[in-house]
Amino acid sequence: MRTNVKQSCCIGAALVVAVLLGGCESKPSEHSGAALFKKKCSTCHSLEPGKNKVGPSLAGVIGRKAGSTDFPKYRALKDADFTWDKTNIAAWIANPKEFIGKLTAMTVKIKNEKDRQAIIEYLSE
Repeated sequence: MRTNVKQSCCIGAALVVAVLLGGCESKPSEHSGAALFKKKCSTCHSLEPGKNKVGPSLAGVIGRKAGSTDFPKYRALKDADFTWDKTNIAAWIANPKEFIGKLTAMTVKIKNEKDRQAIIEYLSE
């Protein structure tokens, strides 16, 4: 099969454009909420409604009454009297044990405020 130079250049240019455009969308920044959630939260939490892991699903968590899911291991939040909002979630993920004042299985702490905010914004989407 014989191709001319003009066809080869057009195919090559199309491949370069496809790679560049695809690269912009394919991998979130390591500091994006999606990447941080995947790295720090997704081992224990799902974003799929009703799909619990070691921790409860976080689908629709903002605006939900704390301890109100069907997650059976929610002992620390069983009698909680608050709703998850951005402020409560920020305090919780900064230091869960300090926030609730009770024993909780959650040991992950997101110390960096910008990381906490990125995760919370991602949960808000």
